[in-house]
Amino acid sequence: MKKILIAAAALLCCQLLQAQNFALSTNVLGYADFGTLNIEASYGVSRHWTVAAGVRYNPFSFGSGEDTVRRKQRSLSAGTRYWPWHIFSGWWLSAELGYQEYNSGGLSSPKTSEGDRFGAGLGGGYTYMLGPHLNLDFGIGFWSGYESYTTYDCQTCGRKIASGQKFFFLPSELVLALTYIF
Repeated sequence: MKKILIAAAALLCCQLLQAQNFALSTNVLGYADFGTLNIEASYGVSRHWTVAAGVRYNPFSFGSGEDTVRRKQRSLSAGTRYWPWHIFSGWWLSAELGYQEYNSGGLSSPKTSEGDRFGAGLGGGYTYMLGPHLNLDFGIGFWSGYESYTTYDCQTCGRKIASGQKFFFLPSELVLALTYIF
């Protein structure tokens, strides 16, 4: 019985690997954005559609005191991609829902801003197949939604100069991603 279960599990794994329906990717340009760590998992649900979930995380600050530069964030996204030819190859269009908690400032002025964003986005791009299991993705995305924020006069004084809620429209990401397809 044990040998039958092992054989069935091996056969199932081989079928899943041959189907190439699951992929993990990381956006290399995200690391250039002050070291933002990121990963996205995708799963092919049909010949033309994949669903995906992604995480971005940046805990880093650079410098000290008033000269600190930061672009901290915790982001979650879930969405879908449409592939006109076949999943994980060629052109694609995407739609996603996202949440972001952020704290940024110090780059162009001593002011810092923190808050939460909820929204939806659209994107598009092209995937170039480097090999049977490795792809290179190029793309761009924009997202829009509702933001709750607080702005401070400086990063260390804690003097609040503005707070509120507003509508936003921002680029969600520039994509230059390496994707491994299982």
